[in-house]
Amino acid sequence: MKPNKLTAVLTTLLVLCLCWHGLAAHAAAADDARSLRDTYRSLTQQLAHNPFQRELYLVSEETSSTLKGDIYAVMDYPFATVNGALDDPVRGPGNWCDVLILHLNIKYCHASSNGNASVLTVNLGRKVEEALSSTYRVQFDYRPVESAPDYFKVELSADSGPLSTKDYRIVLETVSIGGGRTFLHLTYSYGYGLAGRLAMKTYLATLGAGKVGFTSTRDQSSGQLHYIGGVRGLVERNTMRYYLAIDAYLGALASPPDKQLAQRFAAWFDATEQYPRQLHEVDRQDYLQMKNNEYQRQQTAQ
Repeated sequence: MKPNKLTAVLTTLLVLCLCWHGLAAHAAAADDARSLRDTYRSLTQQLAHNPFQRELYLVSEETSSTLKGDIYAVMDYPFATVNGALDDPVRGPGNWCDVLILHLNIKYCHASSNGNASVLTVNLGRKVEEALSSTYRVQFDYRPVESAPDYFKVELSADSGPLSTKDYRIVLETVSIGGGRTFLHLTYSYGYGLAGRLAMKTYLATLGAGKVGFTSTRDQSSGQLHYIGGVRGLVERNTMRYYLAIDAYLGALASPPDKQLAQRFAAWFDATEQYPRQLHEVDRQDYLQMKNNEYQRQQTAQ
């Protein structure tokens, strides 16, 4: 075969492969969008009747080596708003840093590019102000998984974390459900070995003693609610904190740019105080001051 004909054949094959890949990706996104809408319809009762005072359903799972929390929620924001903020290949990683810093234990977040990939450098620490040198640094890969006109899925993942924890995943998928609303599914999970299990047991026996999650059972004789504790309570609290951070970030987007930061901080804290049994940790002014200081440090520290 002549060189020019061979080049033409190879070019045609490449174009066909790219087209097939694009069609396959579009089909996968369409299937996942349909599946998430089916989940929305199946959770009608749970979303309408729950103790959260919002359309939200939370479940958690514990195995011998993993913890996972899932939140399904209806959000009063158009899909285009959510998609533009959290799935944008350019602005998305930096916006995720503005989301994550709202969490009490996130002390710093910086988005950067590593070749064609985006990386979030995140420092985890205690629920008080502290020097970055006293915190634990984790590298999250930011990966847009699927994107369609009415659906997207994005994943933050880190191979390792503090105290021998590993395989961190924050996965967000959303789908348009019409009426200017979006259905969200958030997963927060991580794995751990023996050292991680021992560290969590130590925390739960000391600083975390008495802390509970959201899953509850009612005592048939007394009628009293009993909330789940232990490591499932731990993962439920943090899954809720990340969800409320997403909600606070999106809610502030309608405000003037110079007002958004203060609004995000105030909205996140006020939302957590709706669930004081599970989420209250610090006073409002202490939180606002701490987060303002951490945000300013985030603009300069590397």
